[in-house]
Amino acid sequence: MDLIGKRALVNGGSRGIGAAIAVAPAEKGADVAFTYNRSAERATTVVQSIEEKGRRGLAIQADSADPEAICRAVAETVDTLGGLDILVNSAGIGTAGMTADLSLTDLQAMLDVNVRAPVLFAQAAIPHLMSGGRIISIGSSLAERVPFPGVTAYAMSKSALLSFTRGLSRELGPQGITVNLVLPGSTDTDMNPANGENADYQRSLTSLGRFGEPREIASAVSFLAGPAASLITGATLNVDAGFNA
Repeated sequence: MDLIGKRALVNGGSRGIGAAIAVAPAEKGADVAFTYNRSAERATTVVQSIEEKGRRGLAIQADSADPEAICRAVAETVDTLGGLDILVNSAGIGTAGMTADLSLTDLQAMLDVNVRAPVLFAQAAIPHLMSGGRIISIGSSLAERVPFPGVTAYAMSKSALLSFTRGLSRELGPQGITVNLVLPGSTDTDMNPANGENADYQRSLTSLGRFGEPREIASAVSFLAGPAASLITGATLNVDAGFNA
């Protein structure tokens, strides 16, 4: 229970990896707020899971593409939970397709949610974070390796988090705040199920030959959020079954 007394905000915590990340800190004693866009029913389920751990859970409807909603979500978290210690940037969207065919609308949406939102959430959260605070972003194994066509723009948007994490760690290090990045590989979710059309090919690209589970990504985030990771900052943690080996 090494997160007792901590307050966490997970950007995009109602589904898949984000939902697992939202529940994991509660298992270690933290109160958790999280944002969701349209999955109100799933958000309610996540709140119940947090509360079953004996912690406070708060679901906040907020579109990660809306700057005003981002500021409101951070403010509501601080007001309700009494502060903020951990920010996890988990929300992400992806549109597959060749670069020549990608619409401006799809490109802008990925940039807004995958790149701009983590920056804006950090901007809003930093005034509330004290020494020992944590900012953890969820990227993608495709940020460092793109072994097949059709995901170029998505990979580009996720690779931006590499520089963001490293640079922000320099800015916040003097305040005792760490900033790290988790790069999940193929993970069994609704968006990319382990029994999907391209699942066997994805498994063939890994060392372990399997998909990850959301709880395995969440475990890495919990580690980085806890005191055992106090000397780790500006780091990238691959949780990808060896995809980037």
